[in-house]
Amino acid sequence: MASATPTATRTATPTLTPTLTPSSTRTPAPAMLPLIYNIPPPTPTATPTATRTATSTPSPTATPSPTPTACGLIPGASYEALSVNPPATDRPAEQHADLNLALRGYAPTQAYHGLVDYGGGGDARAPQLAGLFAQRRSPTIAAAYRVYDWNWAQNARGGLIGDPEVTLIGLATSPGETIHAPDSGYDIGSGYEALVLYAHPERITLKYTREDNVVRGYTVHLEHVCVEPGLLALYQQSDAQGRGRLPVLCAGQALGRAQGGELGVAIRDNGRFMDPRSRKDWWRDSG
Repeated sequence: MASATPTATRTATPTLTPTLTPSSTRTPAPAMLPLIYNIPPPTPTATPTATRTATSTPSPTATPSPTPTACGLIPGASYEALSVNPPATDRPAEQHADLNLALRGYAPTQAYHGLVDYGGGGDARAPQLAGLFAQRRSPTIAAAYRVYDWNWAQNARGGLIGDPEVTLIGLATSPGETIHAPDSGYDIGSGYEALVLYAHPERITLKYTREDNVVRGYTVHLEHVCVEPGLLALYQQSDAQGRGRLPVLCAGQALGRAQGGELGVAIRDNGRFMDPRSRKDWWRDSG
């Protein structure tokens, strides 16, 4: 089980430092992310009762036979699941605004499309977003967005989050390129680093602890990624069986393919949406 995650200290106002973007050998066709998801507010349902036993050694979980998608299978890909620390999420994941980012939605903002330099300390073990790509390349930020807040009392979307000014970025991608689990300094058991809290054919939510929530530790939301069919099938099976076990990923393990020319990325620390452009926190190896 991961230890409590140090929370990076940030100053309120970043000093923006333009980042030179390496020339790309690709010519991606950027596809704008949807501005707002109009998904009706969820109807609370009873939480499935499941008995969980935390263990550091997983029993191999057979990956269900996947159904190929337009993005295609990833040759040689296979996945396992680990037990999840109780308690279970308090509602179905599809209807949980902390797990399914589509419920919140996001809107574009005219903020700086580059890495920014914040003062203060940081966590040397924080997930590094360069690991999303097979070549660990420096980011080309094609767009910046603000995620909507969530009114838990009314179980409905709130206003746009204003601090920080950017809470989701669109990274330029080549359609079909593999997307990988960002590496970190955390181990959630048996060498795995990330738990799959939610998976959908075009989005996935990763958690860097063994809890079935975003309360403690780091959470990464990825939008417009074709989740690998085998991983998606294993998640759907685990979810249907009560979420006592969920899929896990090693650092750098391929989890899907870029759906188009832009990959949406949001990152959270102890539940709070952070600025994914922060160089010292998420892009330490980038120039």
